[in-house]
Amino acid sequence: MRITTCNVNGVRAAARKGMGQWVEDHAPDVLLLQEVRAPEGMVADLLPGSWTVIERACEIKGRSGVAICLRPDIKIISSTTSLPGEEPVDTGRWVEVTAELGGVPVTLISAYLHSGTATDEVKMAAKYRHLDMVSKRLDELADEGVQALMCGDFNIVRGPADIKNFKPNHNKTSGVLDPEIAYIDRWFSSWRDVHRELAGEVQGPYTWWSQRGKAFDNDAGWRIDYQMATPQMAHAATRANVGRAASYDERWSDHAPLTIDYDLDVLGAQVR
Repeated sequence: MRITTCNVNGVRAAARKGMGQWVEDHAPDVLLLQEVRAPEGMVADLLPGSWTVIERACEIKGRSGVAICLRPDIKIISSTTSLPGEEPVDTGRWVEVTAELGGVPVTLISAYLHSGTATDEVKMAAKYRHLDMVSKRLDELADEGVQALMCGDFNIVRGPADIKNFKPNHNKTSGVLDPEIAYIDRWFSSWRDVHRELAGEVQGPYTWWSQRGKAFDNDAGWRIDYQMATPQMAHAATRANVGRAASYDERWSDHAPLTIDYDLDVLGAQVR
């Protein structure tokens, strides 16, 4: 089972720049998208082939938007497109599907967490409020004992290995603030950082580069896109790949897609 997550930075623009060809070439079975920024119903029309798409647009036009796209042979058990307590600014940031993968029910989540602005108290308050809602839902899933995989743009690094310039940004820039990092530290105390475990203790691999300056050319990036799994699901992961474009001009988003392959026979053996 090949699972890809990517912040597309506007799905219509990504489609114009080559997203469809990339999907054809890499053939994911599940595609989780963030920052779609399009009306519901458009994603399926922009992807090559046939997909079942569960999506949620933001109530504020032109912002956020998330989707989970599954090959049509994957059985969907249930879905939800919101978190309890959401305000309009929080919408289009969470979609959740429970699907049968290799005979095992797995809850898949596409999440686009608030970016925040370190100097804007209102925006940071909205971010922390949303992180609290996410934490509550993750605790519920853990209590239910289900297999789950949360993918998406978390907009937070874990530490120096996840950002080229850690010291100049630490506790000055949103995404690198200690109170933000504390949230994902808590999540990773029970969930697993699948990409990091497969990549090892190396610098990066980064998944986002600023559009400004020469950040992409100099690989001055951030690792803010994750696949975060329950332990048994994480144990089934076999290979990770960041689809970093060969050059700036070949990118179809300012993020690179993160793809991880999972051995469903391994997952099934553990669960059964």
